[in-house]
Amino acid sequence: MRDDFGQILKQYPIIASIKDDNGLNMACVFNVRIVFILYGNILTLPLIVKKTKSCGKIVFVHIDLIDGLDVNEASTRFIKEFTHADGIITTKSNVIRAAKEVGLLTIQRFFLIDSMSLEKAQRHMESSNADAFEILPGVIPKMIHKISSFSNVPIIAGGLIVDKNDLYTALDSGAKAISTTNTSLWNL
Repeated sequence: MRDDFGQILKQYPIIASIKDDNGLNMACVFNVRIVFILYGNILTLPLIVKKTKSCGKIVFVHIDLIDGLDVNEASTRFIKEFTHADGIITTKSNVIRAAKEVGLLTIQRFFLIDSMSLEKAQRHMESSNADAFEILPGVIPKMIHKISSFSNVPIIAGGLIVDKNDLYTALDSGAKAISTTNTSLWNL
């Protein structure tokens, strides 16, 4: 799957980010291939992932947002062994390394709030072996273009994408995909 991930993003550039069971149910009926799980706890997560995978989706768990999980190496093993998700999302470089070691796909998330955070993101990207980088907020085309120019891995734009214009602007700026909780954009 790792070799095909870039191709899957190209073919299915809209990612359903789900934050509750209603979003999960909707993602199952929409023509999205990749789902980001942004909710749950260590007790409910295996069932959430199972249901999402039963709908034929590629599942990423945002490990930083799951109640009861510490953002550490042991949590990546939990995700792999007990949920069978395809990958994880995190802001932590050490968790990216640990997830890669257990065979998970990885997306490293960066929040760009000023020039210092951009410089820090660039330093981390240069040493990261993540499969993709997610940039938030996803409505900053100049920064998406800049990051795309120095990154060889796919860029996913996420956060504050509220309409088609935001979606297409992010893609036109160099993002390979966008992640959104806005269900009206999932079938574009």
